[in-house]
Amino acid sequence: MFSLQRLVGGGDVFFDLLERSAAEAQESVHLLAKTLASPGAAALDSSVLVRRKEERITEELQELLITTFVTPLEREDIDALATALNKIPRTLERFTERFLICPPRVQQASFSRQTELLQSSMDTLLTMVRDLRTAPDLTRMKERNDKLQYLEGEADKHMIELLQRLYKADHDPVSVVALKDLYDLLEKVIDRCRDAGNVIVQIVLKNS
Repeated sequence: MFSLQRLVGGGDVFFDLLERSAAEAQESVHLLAKTLASPGAAALDSSVLVRRKEERITEELQELLITTFVTPLEREDIDALATALNKIPRTLERFTERFLICPPRVQQASFSRQTELLQSSMDTLLTMVRDLRTAPDLTRMKERNDKLQYLEGEADKHMIELLQRLYKADHDPVSVVALKDLYDLLEKVIDRCRDAGNVIVQIVLKNS
């Protein structure tokens, strides 16, 4: 049935979906910590479930962008932010898959620093997404984005330290390849948070 209200749209539904998307991304980060603490098939099942929820939210957003005449933000900005958020659970699912098939000696490696940086990044990003609906102050939003940039820089420095240890230590070739792959995936997730933050700042800048 044709709905004029759906065609004209209400801004709240877009903000609601973006916030739900960010919340699922945050849940995927929480699951990462649980996976590292207790590896098992259930961890992968949970990761897949979160990713599927995220996919459905993204699909709903994309459908609304097609069927809604008036949107609260520019369509390409909504799509860009939704896409950036969607990549977080997808990348963490890939990490979980590869982590679980690694030998026990690889699973015993410490990922605590990357997890800490990622949790801080995701908490900051979720706050930024939630603030979007309130026409936030540009200066405050830039400060939060600066924090994301700082956390991403700290992750880069830690990555270099990890690689130095990895190449200098007496690891077997399989462990070296597996650990580097896992490090790269966690680095990408933090990059995704930074990318989403950059999109939000651009949105606020356009609408300030």
